Amino acid sequence: MASLKLRKWDSAEHLKTDEDMVDYLQACLDEAGDDAAFIAKALGTIARAKGMTQLAHDTGLGRESLYKALSGEGNPSFATILKVMSALGIKLHAETAHS
Repeated sequence: MASLKLRKWDSAEHLKTDEDMVDYLQACLDEAGDDAAFIAKALGTIARAKGMTQLAHDTGLGRESLYKALSGEGNPSFATILKVMSALGIKLHAETAHS
């Protein structure tokens, strides 16, 4: 019987276009509720797909600091989230909540 090799799923490997990244973030926002760590981790996944080194350069933040802040375990400031979103080319939009 042949052995089966498994590897951990990494969503970043499947985010190829800007549209993929925006759709992924929207799906995460829809799912997250009030879980800020979930959103930070989603941004981290997008950042890895785009390239963390370039993101660090574009935001002026350290690469290791970004990995930690966007891991889902960190607690990034809102200013950091805004810098990351801007560097990723993602805009923050507001709309009324639907009940």
